[in-house]
Amino acid sequence: MKILIGDDHLLFREGLRRLLEQLQGEASFVEAGTFDEVLNRCRAGVTFDIILMDLHMPNWPGFDGLREIQALQPGVPVVVVSASEALGDIRGALDHGATGYIPKSSSVKVMMGALNLVFSGGIYLPPGALTASMDAAPRRRSIEIADRNAGYGLTQRQREVLECLRLGKSNKQIAYELGLSEGTVKIHVTAIFKSLGVKNRTQAVIAAAAMSA
Repeated sequence: MKILIGDDHLLFREGLRRLLEQLQGEASFVEAGTFDEVLNRCRAGVTFDIILMDLHMPNWPGFDGLREIQALQPGVPVVVVSASEALGDIRGALDHGATGYIPKSSSVKVMMGALNLVFSGGIYLPPGALTASMDAAPRRRSIEIADRNAGYGLTQRQREVLECLRLGKSNKQIAYELGLSEGTVKIHVTAIFKSLGVKNRTQAVIAAAAMSA
């Protein structure tokens, strides 16, 4: 496994690398201290398995920078590990394609659990982030969520697939567990995205959490 760590604090990069080594003993690491260095590492011809990076590093261009990274490393999960716990930063990262958001204030135990979830294909969000987002939304939006939750246009099978997405399972795993073909799973996933009004798995996971809240 090839892992890129982008953070402007050397001490944090070393600490994160040591945690990752406990989870992925055979992994190789590439480090970057600025956003421009992250881009250069992504352009170097190496395809990473996962990218872990901070926000607001030197040369940080804003959240569009996440799009730049994804364009250079298509399909590679980009997980934000940041000191910021501002809801705006969390939303901004997810809206621009991040596949997870881990606060640096997390305990070692929480950080290990979050990283393990990410390596398993899941999506980690800070506890309370979704609740805060819903509490801050207009009452009209809360009513809309309740109305959609009542029906949502999802069949029972689609709800089962959505639950599997929430647990970070791949289409292949979902197909095996539900006794479906991968093609059928893809059809269900597409229908779920359409019904929930979302564009990707991260947004579907947030919607699933809202449904179960």
